Amino acid sequence: MAKITFGIIVGNRGFFPDVLAKEGRKNILDALRKNGYASVCLPTTETKYGAVETFEDAKKCAALFASKADKIDGIIVTLPNFGDERGVAEAIKRSGLNVPILVQAEQDTPDKMVMGQRRDSFCGKISVCNNLRQAGIPFTLTASHTVKVRSAEFDKDLHQFAAVCRVVNGLKSVRFGAIGSRPAAFNTVRYSEKLLELADIAVEPIDLYEILCRVDRVGDNDPGVRAKLNAIKNYTVISPRLSAGVPQPVAGANIPAASLLKMAKLGYVIDKWVRQNELSGTAIQCWTALEEFFGIVPCTLMSMMSESLLPSACEVDVTGLLSMYVLQLASGTPSALLDWNNNFGDDPDKCVLFHCSNVPRSFFETAKMDFQEIIAGAVGKDNTYGTIVGRIKAGPATFCRVSTDDLEGTLRAYVGQGKFTNDKLDTFGGYGVAKINNLQSLMAYVCNMGFEHHVAANMSQTADAVAEALGNYLGWDIYRHM
Repeated sequence: MAKITFGIIVGNRGFFPDVLAKEGRKNILDALRKNGYASVCLPTTETKYGAVETFEDAKKCAALFASKADKIDGIIVTLPNFGDERGVAEAIKRSGLNVPILVQAEQDTPDKMVMGQRRDSFCGKISVCNNLRQAGIPFTLTASHTVKVRSAEFDKDLHQFAAVCRVVNGLKSVRFGAIGSRPAAFNTVRYSEKLLELADIAVEPIDLYEILCRVDRVGDNDPGVRAKLNAIKNYTVISPRLSAGVPQPVAGANIPAASLLKMAKLGYVIDKWVRQNELSGTAIQCWTALEEFFGIVPCTLMSMMSESLLPSACEVDVTGLLSMYVLQLASGTPSALLDWNNNFGDDPDKCVLFHCSNVPRSFFETAKMDFQEIIAGAVGKDNTYGTIVGRIKAGPATFCRVSTDDLEGTLRAYVGQGKFTNDKLDTFGGYGVAKINNLQSLMAYVCNMGFEHHVAANMSQTADAVAEALGNYLGWDIYRHM
């Protein structure tokens, strides 16, 4: 992940102790360095202690932020004392920045409540937030109303706010690729490209036929093809014996060399198209034209892209791809697109999440390349090599789904958390058992609101950051499942 940079506003108010502002500036900058974040803050030579109090201070801060606009991912307002609400609001307004804002207020201590020692940040935070609200500027609060900058709790606030910033900024002018048309049987993945465009999300389409014609023009021994072939062989198990020369604990299928070569050529062409168009992810027509007329499934290629943080979604599910990307931005780790697929016995809070699959390698306990069992009967097993299959390992999970609501003219999303479990399950594809509190009410919401059967999953706990980013800053209709 790229290093996050925060613009820092240290609030100050003249009839409160100035030394608190001096100390507060040092503490926030130290906390940011300790947690791996960069900062832009007024120097102490520009204003008293580098804080913002007066209108002149606000103008200086705004000018500094504007000059570093291409570097600042978010703004942190820290209130070591009451602070001046007008100075804070003016600095933000005049900077012209459109980034998330975190408001933090330092705690008072009971034995330091006399004049010269008390902070009143508890009260000042309310005034700052009131001014931001009046100006129509969205902001984020710390988990507790007041929190010490030098605390594990504030470290957690910082990391969550960084995730909010990554989501909000990462969705600005993002570009996705759509390869082919959706499978005819899947009306569920219809979406509004116009609503996405209105949300500053562009979709670059290309016909599957054009991709395959480009594949046909690439020689078997092209250096790019050979490199892609080696990458595939090093990515997963392709034979019962070895992968990258190392014995594997799972038995893989004997993938025909001709199928691997087709995958390499297709992957080379897609990778080149993605680079040329500066795309952040793809949604692919993964069946059944590729199987019938080219003779492979693209699942392993899609898994490789998702693993390398270029998410790739099945069945030209563009808003599913968007959901994967949102979770990836929040966590900095790969996302998968899965089916809400099966109940798990009689447990109302457990279900089976499944795909054929193109799940990223890092999700699995162990994985291998195999054939696509679901459609092999229709198109022939020899035309369906290329899935990556295995059991999703136990661990934390965040799930998310974004959808375009054409009836309301808006983007909707839901997000929540759960975990993948070790419950015994014998099946095929890429699969895992998920435990989610109040799963039945979530499924009722999904059905009643007309969401798709696909859901993005990420092995993290980032639902609060996603909900804050999509709802508070982007204005999408967001449901946070609890």
